[in-house]
Amino acid sequence: MSYEPPPPPANLPTEIVNTLNESDPDQLRDVATYAEALAEHKEREACLEESTDQEEVEDRPDDLPDDVPTKATITIKEINDNRYYYWQWRDGEKIRSQYKGPVTPDE
Repeated sequence: MSYEPPPPPANLPTEIVNTLNESDPDQLRDVATYAEALAEHKEREACLEESTDQEEVEDRPDDLPDDVPTKATITIKEINDNRYYYWQWRDGEKIRSQYKGPVTPDE
């Protein structure tokens, strides 16, 4: 009894189909894992770009330093049992932070 390979998706380029057909089962599983992770990454990137495009930037807050972008948010970090405010924003693939000041107990 012979088994036929599954038909490839119609929109998959021929060179990719040929490369996959020449691959062994372990390589194909690695490709499948990588392809799924890459697809999720690209979807997240697209969502981030879309949400950045849709956000309307309001007036710059008075206490926002010149070198901090208006899209920055304030986060609280705890260091040695002390809490501090930091401006935080995304810069490409990196998350950037800049010290704002201590969190006072009466806030």
